[in-house]
Amino acid sequence: MEKNYNKIVTEKELTDAERIKKNSNYLRGTIVNDLKNEITNGFSGDNFSLIRFHGMYQQDDRDLRIERNEQKLEPRHAMMLRCRLPGGVIKAKKWLKIDDFASKNTLYGTIRLTNRQTFQFHGILKKKLKNVHKMLHNIGLDSLATANDVNRNVLCTSNPMESSIHQQAYEWAQKISNFLLPHTKAYAEIWLDQKKIITTDKEPILGRTYLPRKFKTTLVIPPYNDVDLYANDMNFVVISENKKIIGFNVLVGGGLSFIHGNKNTWPFLAVEIGYISIENTLSIAKAIVTVQRDWGNRTDRTNAKTRYTIKNFGLDAFKKEIEIRANITFEPIRDYNFISRGDRFGWIKDINNNWSLTLFIQNGRIYDHDDKLYKTGLAKIASIHDGNFRITSNQNIIVSEVSEKNKNQIEKIALSYGLMNKISNLRQNSMACVSFPTCPLAMAEAERMLSCFVTQLENIMLKYGVEKETIILRVSGCPNGCGRSLLAEIGLIGKSLSRYNLYIGGNRIGNRISKIYKENITEKEILIHLKHLIKTWSNERRKNEDFGDFVIRKKIIKEIINPINDFWS
Repeated sequence: MEKNYNKIVTEKELTDAERIKKNSNYLRGTIVNDLKNEITNGFSGDNFSLIRFHGMYQQDDRDLRIERNEQKLEPRHAMMLRCRLPGGVIKAKKWLKIDDFASKNTLYGTIRLTNRQTFQFHGILKKKLKNVHKMLHNIGLDSLATANDVNRNVLCTSNPMESSIHQQAYEWAQKISNFLLPHTKAYAEIWLDQKKIITTDKEPILGRTYLPRKFKTTLVIPPYNDVDLYANDMNFVVISENKKIIGFNVLVGGGLSFIHGNKNTWPFLAVEIGYISIENTLSIAKAIVTVQRDWGNRTDRTNAKTRYTIKNFGLDAFKKEIEIRANITFEPIRDYNFISRGDRFGWIKDINNNWSLTLFIQNGRIYDHDDKLYKTGLAKIASIHDGNFRITSNQNIIVSEVSEKNKNQIEKIALSYGLMNKISNLRQNSMACVSFPTCPLAMAEAERMLSCFVTQLENIMLKYGVEKETIILRVSGCPNGCGRSLLAEIGLIGKSLSRYNLYIGGNRIGNRISKIYKENITEKEILIHLKHLIKTWSNERRKNEDFGDFVIRKKIIKEIINPINDFWS
């Protein structure tokens, strides 16, 4: 019999999130009634949380809060919707439907690529929500389980056409995503108007109250860690022989979120638990998820992620329980190695002698503005392209399976619409979360400040002769980890309005957590500190020594070996 360590917890001790899930009638709640309420553009009570299981967050434009409050109006509520797109692949012709919906049915008219390897719409009014779900359904997509306490969009090394191994890995990303989806038909009933089937709802993997917290999964093909696997709960590292995947190294327990000042929260890198042969993949995935389901903390959401479960019960016990549930014994980890984690821009030939073009999209925001006509340019490409678009985990996009006869035409469009501008290595390796004005958790700017901040940092690097070098730079508006700033060589995390904590010391391959260098400082102060650090790096580094490695070697910052002890010390 499977152990459930939460059975001893009383109903009174459970978090309100657990009550919401338990009383939701398998994620239905009273969402249907809220959709009929035309008095407010928002969702009420428990439904505010439940819509997240269906892939949506209720947000408001924080730039307008004061003005609307003075006018005695409710906040301008609108929804952000995140599509489920395991591996990030979408047909170019389907992209045209996405583009059209964003133009006609959202407040901002943009599409946002996320580092969860999918796209988001921001600014959908409640009355148009069914339209977007039906549009997605008509092109074979959905937004189910892209948010809240479930396994979210499964990440995979970006380009399946690069080799047969890449294609196999992408297929496994799809299998795992589908296997771990909620079984409830609530999504189809509410958003697609499908009739309720009179059967008993069951959730054999996720359970009636789903997971204690969000859960993230990746598949990665060495030597490129382009999915930042160490930041995720469950990870499968491809092991192959003779152009065929034979199994996976399994790593668990990664996560980067914390709470400012709360030393009971800390980031953690995913740890190895063993190798499995490929036929055991789904059994192991189910076992890992169900152990976290049953052992995860449901009385304190700040202590509920997989990494805390492992800390609370011990890695050996966690691993043993997985083996018991899957009826499998892990083998020793097979050899693997990572050399980088960024995207490779420009043209790459694939296994079918077609071409793939990776395009840099600053912050993943697809819009038209001045000389950056990303949205129109991608729509133009989609209108003539017979292949796929592939979203990367770094908020960029790949135009893949381009035939030789279409290559020049697609490149001409990309150049004409600012999609192939020459940019620095620093900018190519920069990333920010959305933050203001739509994220309710934002403490400081991220997306809206990054471009100008990079320009100033580029000027500093030019001054000290390191302008051709690469530094991994990331900005997050709060400590929830969406921008993965704690795996950057330079990471900014919002502390309050216009103020950040500055972290340094991550590395190129993403398996070292950065350490706080300065706390609660302004952008101007950050640039002063970075000017000094980059000057020192330029003058005193060893040959080909990366910035993150340099600040550790010179003891400018202490290396984090054990985040539980070292992150706050």
